[in-house]
Amino acid sequence: MKLKMAVVGKDVSKSLSPVMHKFILDRLNIECVYDKVSIDTDLFDSRFEEILEEYDTLNVTIPYKLSCMKYLDYIKDDAKTFKSVNTIKCKTKEGFNTDGMGFMLMLENNNVDVSNKKILVLGTGGVGRSVIKKLIDAKGIVYAYDLNKDNLDNVYNEFPEFTKLYELEDTSYDIIINCTGVGMHKTEGKSPIGSSLIEKASTLVDLIYEPKESEFLRLGRINGKKTINGLAMLFYQAYYADCYFLDIKMDRNLALKLYLEFEKLN
Repeated sequence: MKLKMAVVGKDVSKSLSPVMHKFILDRLNIECVYDKVSIDTDLFDSRFEEILEEYDTLNVTIPYKLSCMKYLDYIKDDAKTFKSVNTIKCKTKEGFNTDGMGFMLMLENNNVDVSNKKILVLGTGGVGRSVIKKLIDAKGIVYAYDLNKDNLDNVYNEFPEFTKLYELEDTSYDIIINCTGVGMHKTEGKSPIGSSLIEKASTLVDLIYEPKESEFLRLGRINGKKTINGLAMLFYQAYYADCYFLDIKMDRNLALKLYLEFEKLN
């Protein structure tokens, strides 16, 4: 078997998905070709069906995790709950979402317990809504903020078991999670929030993985906070995606073993 795979997003030029999936599939004795496909937003609708036909599997990233769904015949598992897709089996047009699974395994392997913790989630787009639902299910006390109030309202209408914030108040949270893109690409060197909120938290989680230390995490580190970069989440969601692609059993212990090996090499 040789899979033809790709990651699709607005700008995936710096994506680590090819490296990760090739590493994982090599360890599973599967050959693959893995492409990067960047599409401008105004061209997405005219190109996506053609891309579905061209590949065996797709990984979908910002900003197409919601907009890709109308081209699929089946929405399954977490994707059905989150109404967001990051993993597509192209031949059957099945959509899945492994973001939440990868996120929770990253927290677990970093010894972060969210139960009864006060948690601020920044950003309620495709990955943010996944994170919010997983935190709710894990008994976290969740607060969420988004500059896009429509995004925030839409997620609240789906999962009303959290507190939506239209303005950020200078208060304390146990954990703050950045699910926005602030801190990478053109916003590198910027933090989505100021030092005052960061100083009051215990743990900072940034789903950004490049740069390895975002400004958000740098501010946390110099203030003595526990900081977690999003690389492990990206790896784990890739592992779970490959399990869907190959119809194989998901093994958390194997996922950790593979990640530790990948981390050493990279």
